[in-house]
Amino acid sequence: MYKKSALLVMLFIALLVIFRVFIVDRCTSKDVTYSAMESQSVAYVGDQSCKKCHALEFKEWKQSHHYMSMLPPDASTVKGDFNNITLTADGVTSRFYKKGTKYFINTEGDDGKNHDFEVKYIFGFTPLQQYLVQFPDGRMQVPRLSWDVNKKKWFNQYAGQKIPSHDWLHWTGNAQNWNTMCATCHSTNLRKNYDIKTDRYKTSYSIINVSCESCHGAGKQHVDFIIGKDYKSGEKVAGSFMKLAKNSKQIEELNACAPCHARISEISGSHIASKEIMDNYIPQIPDTEFYHADGQVNDEDYIYTSFLQSRMFHKGVTCSTCHNPHSVKLKRIGNQTCTLCHIPTKYDVPSHTFHKKGTPAAECKNCHMSGKLYMGNDLRHDHSFRVPRPDLSVKYGTPNACSTCHKDKSEKVLADAIIKWYGPNRKYHFAEDLIPGSRLDAKSENHLTRLIDNQFVPKIIKATATFYLGSIQTQTSLNTIIARLPSKEAQIRYRALRSLASFPSENWIQPVGPLLSDKVRAVRLAAADLYITIPKDQVPSQYRQAFRSAQIELEKSLRYQTDFSTGNVMLADYYLKLKDYDNAQKFYLRGLKKDSNMNYALLNLSAAYNSQGKNAQALQALEMALKNDSKNERIYYNMALLYHEINNIPAAKKSFAKAVELKSTNPRLYYNYGLLLSQDKKFGEAAEILMKGIQINPSNSDLYYALSFVYIQTNNRTKGLQTVLRLKQLDPTNPNYQQLYKNFGL
Repeated sequence: MYKKSALLVMLFIALLVIFRVFIVDRCTSKDVTYSAMESQSVAYVGDQSCKKCHALEFKEWKQSHHYMSMLPPDASTVKGDFNNITLTADGVTSRFYKKGTKYFINTEGDDGKNHDFEVKYIFGFTPLQQYLVQFPDGRMQVPRLSWDVNKKKWFNQYAGQKIPSHDWLHWTGNAQNWNTMCATCHSTNLRKNYDIKTDRYKTSYSIINVSCESCHGAGKQHVDFIIGKDYKSGEKVAGSFMKLAKNSKQIEELNACAPCHARISEISGSHIASKEIMDNYIPQIPDTEFYHADGQVNDEDYIYTSFLQSRMFHKGVTCSTCHNPHSVKLKRIGNQTCTLCHIPTKYDVPSHTFHKKGTPAAECKNCHMSGKLYMGNDLRHDHSFRVPRPDLSVKYGTPNACSTCHKDKSEKVLADAIIKWYGPNRKYHFAEDLIPGSRLDAKSENHLTRLIDNQFVPKIIKATATFYLGSIQTQTSLNTIIARLPSKEAQIRYRALRSLASFPSENWIQPVGPLLSDKVRAVRLAAADLYITIPKDQVPSQYRQAFRSAQIELEKSLRYQTDFSTGNVMLADYYLKLKDYDNAQKFYLRGLKKDSNMNYALLNLSAAYNSQGKNAQALQALEMALKNDSKNERIYYNMALLYHEINNIPAAKKSFAKAVELKSTNPRLYYNYGLLLSQDKKFGEAAEILMKGIQINPSNSDLYYALSFVYIQTNNRTKGLQTVLRLKQLDPTNPNYQQLYKNFGL
């Protein structure tokens, strides 16, 4: 981490992804008017222009979640009880009341005191309704106090969480900010309009809710054509100038739905007209940060990524196969949704379900689309449509639909029941390789390679496997990743580029070059993010112009995210890679102002300070991080490196030891600590630490290299030879090891 130290560690740089999770900031400023877009909205004509020709669709839409996504509060839209009702939840007492026709919530503000907040808009309507509050700097915030429409009561969405008023998770903070987190999917043609200099919003929209033009695109050209002479005289135009017309293909329809029904990051406020989703968005892959190890939903993951894993997707099924796109309701009731394609006499019978027909247990969705509650009371179903696998739960601890209902039975009992009903053999599922592959241990690489090589594995899973390989730094892993760069799938190319950040640039500088001018924006950005780590004079001449263009796109995208706490950190990471330490420091501090508990930012801020020789401030940043999380091994490791650099060897040893005690899996910890102990001639302790590192990281050649020198220094040639033999098996061609091989006659 610290540039002057012999103990060098690569910075852990954040990926260019912002997910639809709640994050945002608190500030005070002059009043900003929030209003609908006017001059920019000439291409949008509004839902009333659609009503005459599409009366049925309009009627269905008026009863839908889309229509109720966001509206002004009045007697017809507000579902909550504002008749002077009081709720005490997690130490805060709130009151809901009216003044004339206006609705108010009296609750805790960002100063820890209760204030009256006027409800400016309603947000949704079932199973819960939320309420938006406007702040002077253009922010709209979402209180965590919501109305349960079915139980007809107020509730705190996150019961049991006592959140301090100054915390970023408090409803007045960055975590519950509408402009960034919610707005794009609740209004039509929304523009965030965030000013990075003033930290203020002038957010605007064309239509307040999710209207016809959210899915079909701006309607003016369509309306003008339909009412014009050419159409009336019989001229036909495919699609009639609509983005999503009748009989649209599967991917076109999915790409219309995905931006709001996926855990996804928006690349920029300037959208590209494209059929490739990754020109404008980066959908989350099913990795273990947000999903279970087998790809099932865990966090608030929405639908798109799950659906891409399913056989339904690969058979051509799309959203409107099951859902009426205007009412958003299922087209058929119960199992009829499934028996449209699946023979009812084969599947909708007790001989298949082993549950009584007509009961909830016999419903297809309860076995093949496990549900989970989000936001306190919102049940959402996993759209990966998978067969329950309690045998995998026994082996790996992953969830399955059977134990969702049969909580009184062990996974082994449930697995045995499946064997009794369907026999001992299960059809292969990618989870059988994805789960062990996600562990990133000595056996993972083979599992991940198997996923990539299997033509029947979903492409989103191949992308995930490619992503995981970035944490397995072997030559074969590197070769597999590089071989993914020409993939036809943008998500796979993107994840391959992200994974290459773990490898030295000389390994990828040439194969990455062509992707700087890739046809897909997300891929170009990822390629540029790699190339900014290369010294300017080492950028191949044939790629310099493409790199300049892609870098401009990258910086614009990063600046678009800076209303977000993590967005500032991503921009700071960008400047840190460029060795622009002043700007890196500026944006790390800006991110920390929005979220003071963001230890990742403190770790990299410490690195930025250190790179400028400000080691006292670097140490202070790490001490702040330690106050946030005293059991974070990474902090102790970074402290050890810093202490070593400033020649405080006792403190360095103490910090290294603490990181080991906290069971760090970082191979560099064991490598650096082992070398330090060896320098202090504590060879036995050094060998013990290096062996512990090898047990955790058995494929890490540096650990074997360091251990071989410990044995050389203690004249233990037998163990030295064994270690060098293993090193040569792992990395036979590394030029740094050739002299060592010669010394042992290998």
